[in-house]
Amino acid sequence: MNRSAPVFRRLFLQSTVLMLLFPLLPLSLLASQPATTLLRLQGSNTINARLGPRLVAALLAERGYRDPQVVPTDAMDEWRLTARAPDGTWVAVPIAAHGSSTGFTALAAGTTDLAAASRPINDAEVSALAGLGDLRSKDAEYVIGLDGLAIIVHPGNALHELNLQQLAQVFAGEITDWQQLGGKPGPIRLYARDDRSGTYDTFRELVLNPQGKHLNAAAKRYESNEELAQQVANDPAGIGFTSLAAAAKLPKLALRDGQGRAIAPSEASIATEDYPLARRLFLYGPPARRSDWARALLEFSQTPAGQAVVQQSGFVAQRIEPVKISDTQGMPATYGELARRAQRLTVNFRFTAGSAHLDNKALRDVERLAAFMHRPENAQRQLILVGFNDTTEDPARAALLARLRATAVATALRHQKAFANELLWLGDQLPVAGLSPNGRVKNRRVEAWIH
Repeated sequence: MNRSAPVFRRLFLQSTVLMLLFPLLPLSLLASQPATTLLRLQGSNTINARLGPRLVAALLAERGYRDPQVVPTDAMDEWRLTARAPDGTWVAVPIAAHGSSTGFTALAAGTTDLAAASRPINDAEVSALAGLGDLRSKDAEYVIGLDGLAIIVHPGNALHELNLQQLAQVFAGEITDWQQLGGKPGPIRLYARDDRSGTYDTFRELVLNPQGKHLNAAAKRYESNEELAQQVANDPAGIGFTSLAAAAKLPKLALRDGQGRAIAPSEASIATEDYPLARRLFLYGPPARRSDWARALLEFSQTPAGQAVVQQSGFVAQRIEPVKISDTQGMPATYGELARRAQRLTVNFRFTAGSAHLDNKALRDVERLAAFMHRPENAQRQLILVGFNDTTEDPARAALLARLRATAVATALRHQKAFANELLWLGDQLPVAGLSPNGRVKNRRVEAWIH
C-alpha cells in the first residue's frame, strides 16, 4: 500500500465516501450510539467500501429499522453502521474493508459472520475453514453481483486495447515505454492494488500467472480502488487496474484473451462474463455457524431489491435483459442467423471446473431465467439455448460436450416449469477466452437467446 499520503487525507476521503452513500444524514447524528451488534462483515475493499454498507442499510430498512448512520472508526477502511430498531433501541453492524483474504481470516478467527470477497475462495482457505462446513457449497457461496477489473489510463492517453500478454508484460516491467504499445514515447508508470485485496488476487490470477509474470516492484500500491483511480487520473504516464465501479470517469481499455476478440468492459459484457477480466463478487457464510441476520443478508442480496442496490452502487446486477447483437461479422452461419432473428439475454451459464454440473451462480441463474420467462410479456416468446465448449483436438467431442451443457441447462429449467424451445451447440466455435484454465472455464458456457 502507498503510505505517502497523510493519514488525515485517507480518513477524509473515507468519511466523504460515506457521506455520499447516506446524503440525508445530518452531521449531528454522526456520533457513536450504544448499540447491540446484529451482524459483522469483513473482507473485500471493493465490496465493503460501498456496496456492503448499502446492502445492510437496505435490509434494515426493509425490516423497519430507521435512521441509518455510518460512522468511520479510528482504523482506516473500517466503519460502524447503526440504525434504530422498531422498538427504539439501537443496533450496529461493524464493517471492515481490508481485502478479500482478511474476510476468510476473520471467519477462521470467529470475528466476522460473513466474508466479502471479490474472488472465489481458494483451496487453502476451504481447507482451513472446513470445520465451518463446505464453503464452496451453494448454501455457503453467494454471488451478489458482478464487476469488471478495469484497465485504466489517463484521459489524454490514445491507447484503446491490449491483449492479455501485453498487459502482463506491462505490469511485469518488461514493456516500459508507451511507444512499444503504439503510443507516444514516454515511460509507463504502474499503479496496482495491495497484496491483501481480491482485486490484486484477480489480476494476478487472470493476467500475471498465466504468462508466468510477477508484478514489477516499482508499481505503486494502494489499499483503495478510489485512491488508485485518482492517482491514474492525475498521471499522464499512468496505467492501473481497479474495480470498474471506481473507474467510471476514466478511459478503460478493451482486452483480448487468446483467440477471443477484443472486448471492452460494459454492463452486457460483464453480465455475461465474456469480458476477459469480468469477476464475481461474493459473500460467504459458513453453513455450520450462521446467525439469522447473516442468512437474511445473504438471501436479501439475491432479491430484486438487493440487486437494485448492487446496480445503484456502480456494479452489474444479476438481471436478465435482452440485448440485440448487431455486429455479426465473422460469426458462424448458424450463430449469425440466430443473432439476426433473436436477442441475446444478459446471462451465461457456466459449470464447475472439469464437470457438466452447473456452478452455484448458474443454479441461481436458472431460477432467474425461469422467473423471466414466466413474465406475462414473455409468454409467447421462444427461448433458445446455445452450448459451447473449449477447444479440443476432437471437434466432434467438443460438439458433444456443448450439446450436453445445453441439455443440462434445459433440464434444470424444466424443473422450474420453464422450457427451452430450441437447443443449438457450436462446439469450440466463438471462444471468448484463451486456453488458460480460467479461459477454458469461460469458453465452456451456455448462452440464452429469446425471440
